Amino acid sequence: MNGHSDHVAVSRRKLLQQSALVLAGLGLSVRQSQASDLAAQPVLRFGMLTDVHHADKDSQGDRHYRKSRDKVTEAVECFNRENLPMAIELGDLIDSAETVEKELGNLKQIEEAYANFRGQRHYVLGNHCVHTLTKQEFIDHTAMRSPHCAFDLGGYHFVILDSCFTKTGKSYQRGNFDWTDANVTRDQLNWLAADLNKNDRPTVVFTHQRLDPEANSHYRIKQATEIRKILEQSGNVRAVFSGHSHKNFHSQSNNIHYTVLRAVVSGSQPEDSGYAIVSLFEDGSIRLDGAGKQQSYTFASKEE
Repeated sequence: MNGHSDHVAVSRRKLLQQSALVLAGLGLSVRQSQASDLAAQPVLRFGMLTDVHHADKDSQGDRHYRKSRDKVTEAVECFNRENLPMAIELGDLIDSAETVEKELGNLKQIEEAYANFRGQRHYVLGNHCVHTLTKQEFIDHTAMRSPHCAFDLGGYHFVILDSCFTKTGKSYQRGNFDWTDANVTRDQLNWLAADLNKNDRPTVVFTHQRLDPEANSHYRIKQATEIRKILEQSGNVRAVFSGHSHKNFHSQSNNIHYTVLRAVVSGSQPEDSGYAIVSLFEDGSIRLDGAGKQQSYTFASKEE
């Protein structure tokens, strides 16, 4: 991929009016979704990607593991050029390896690429992240704060959920789980309700496994219905972003938008990748501008 072609600098207003945005030095096209108010300036922008599945192993089907590191490098370069203060990876940063030593080597390699991002780095645990490792091993070798957490930035509230638990409440680790059995513990549900209850900011939630009503049981968190009720009762949650099923998806339920991102590991070419820049606005509206094969969306501040 040629990432060094010349590009023309244009104003922010013009960027918003374009149907496609080619970022300086990046060969991937970032499609600009249409905002209802082209003059509005976001209060915060951040980068997002998912399902990197970095591993030193041969491709299987649509998963090209050895290509992922270069794809992450290009995403990070894009995020840095746009001066984004934050990026998040939505799970399965690594794929499974035969030994802990080899898996830690894979994690070190992809973390080095991600660590080139100049802003805050956040992570969601995916089932592959802890197929060979423990959660603590993953934390110890990344900048992850905690498997589930909440934080504020730019006038918004953010929540990261950890759904890598078995139905008996045991943490996923070292292959002790069925990947279709994704659960959030009762303690975490109580924490989530309390966190949202004391929050008055527009809120974005991140998960690996899906929460949307349309997700089949293989990809859905088992407590999804209960979690959605908690999110709806808060009155502040605007969107939930997830990975896991590797394909673009969007739906809306009770004024909350549920979006699944395309997997970075999918496809053999750089342009097959997918990642996004998300713009958050003061009125609670959200715009997602997709790169590669990631679709773009605009979410209004309230249900029309």
